Amino acid sequence: MSFADIISPALIQEVGQACLCRRVQRASRSVGKRFDDAFRAVGINNWQFTMLMSLATPEPRTVNQIAAELGMDRTTTTKNLRPLERRGLIEIRPDAKDGRVRRVLLTEAGDRLLAEALVQWRGVNERLAASLTGEQLQALRGALEIISID
Repeated sequence: MSFADIISPALIQEVGQACLCRRVQRASRSVGKRFDDAFRAVGINNWQFTMLMSLATPEPRTVNQIAAELGMDRTTTTKNLRPLERRGLIEIRPDAKDGRVRRVLLTEAGDRLLAEALVQWRGVNERLAASLTGEQLQALRGALEIISID
């Protein structure tokens, strides 16, 4: 059986119309670009904003906690934290009780930048939310929560 026998025009049309992965990726790129454009004013991207927000907690979090919250593996999380550390926005320290565990916390510079970024976030987030009805927004949030569970 040849490739042409397997990939028919009907199959191509079916995948184009039904593929959830493709639709989520396209929406993610579109939404991410809007936030990236807004965050450019404060010198970060949407992923960096998400990571900084995950650190806005009273107690420093572990790399594993951050990774779990963001649905990432530990190695990728560490790699994404490094530019924030180099810029002085976060500190990565050994845990006081277990030196093998790394705790991540926002610095004063990180707090200030995050406060500026939140202004940008609010504007984009409100515009995106306003493009949907209340029912659509609630359904979208619920559906994304459901499909995000591993």
